[in-house]
Amino acid sequence: MSVLNDTENMANATASQPTLNASSPWAHRAEILENPLRTYLLGIIISICGNILISISLNIQKYAHVRHSQRDSKPYYTSPVWWCGVALMGVGELGNFAAYGFAPASLIAPLGCVSVIATYLVWQGRYCVSTTTSAVISVIFLKETVRVSDVLGGTLAITGTYVLVTFAPHTTTHITAHLIQYYIVSWFFVLYLSLEVLLFCILLYVYKKRNVKHIVVVMLLVALLASLTVISVKAVSGMITESIKGQLQFIYPIFYVMLVIMIASCAFQIKFLNQAMKMFDATEVVPINFVFFTASAIVAGIVFYQEFEGLALLNIFMFLLGCLLSFLGVFLIARNRPKIKQQDPDFIALDKIPSRSHTDKVQPEANTQTYGSLAAKLMCNSASRTHHDS
Repeated sequence: MSVLNDTENMANATASQPTLNASSPWAHRAEILENPLRTYLLGIIISICGNILISISLNIQKYAHVRHSQRDSKPYYTSPVWWCGVALMGVGELGNFAAYGFAPASLIAPLGCVSVIATYLVWQGRYCVSTTTSAVISVIFLKETVRVSDVLGGTLAITGTYVLVTFAPHTTTHITAHLIQYYIVSWFFVLYLSLEVLLFCILLYVYKKRNVKHIVVVMLLVALLASLTVISVKAVSGMITESIKGQLQFIYPIFYVMLVIMIASCAFQIKFLNQAMKMFDATEVVPINFVFFTASAIVAGIVFYQEFEGLALLNIFMFLLGCLLSFLGVFLIARNRPKIKQQDPDFIALDKIPSRSHTDKVQPEANTQTYGSLAAKLMCNSASRTHHDS
């Protein structure tokens, strides 16, 4: 009985929210977004398109880096091609942000592997990892080779994505400020948040104070932050969508609270991810981060937004199977990727000098004291031999 009363109160509160004039330019867009199925499909399409743009942008940036290393002496960020890739990535991430306002978070997060057929590039001569839509782009434009595991992994990722979309929750919730406030004070979210904060503090203590630099520890820290990111991104995106429909949400403080949480959690995620990329190979970081991020997003959607409420047991099982297939696909594509190192063009390895055989490839810098001492010593030895021979 209390649940029905809460639902009625929320409905009344939503109805009493300020609305835009029906003759405003947003009126037509609001009519388009009223169809639940159309809204659901729109979220999926926006997410897929956003990931494809990210895939293309990564390959464009990779092409700019390759061309820069071969031709230019200027910094790579002066290249218009590189900035074009950055702009496309911004548009793609904006699309992913918007998708959370139309479809469940537990569906949008796993869709990251769909198009993810994208090249994950770590610059400055580190590693390049190809995952499912952009493997095709990489082969066509960057002349990268395709392995059997790439084809198998891409097939599994696409199959898993199809299963995800088919059996995921199809209900679309209107995210309003009053609904977010109602979800925040629910006892199961308070319990979930308390456990998450406790686990985060323990992992941070182990990572910082005990100096345990294990990849699982770092990726769990990222995943716990990602959980808050998904909740806040969907809240902000959903409230913006409702404002476009005509129900203004910007007047409520909860909108700005969620906006601050979104920015802060994203910033700390980037920080820990950068630390992980410095300590471990991208072939390890990329698939583990995808799995942990997706799992945290699904749990966040279930706990906070109650997206699996009323979903049939078969749908839940098939949804989890789709996630598993996607995870396997990403692991197959990312594993055993060759390392791509960019050699300094001013450095010549000693083993490359014709008619010379050296066991040590390390040579001192020309501007160091060690180099001068060594060179002087060699010259003295050469002069003494010449004098002795004469």
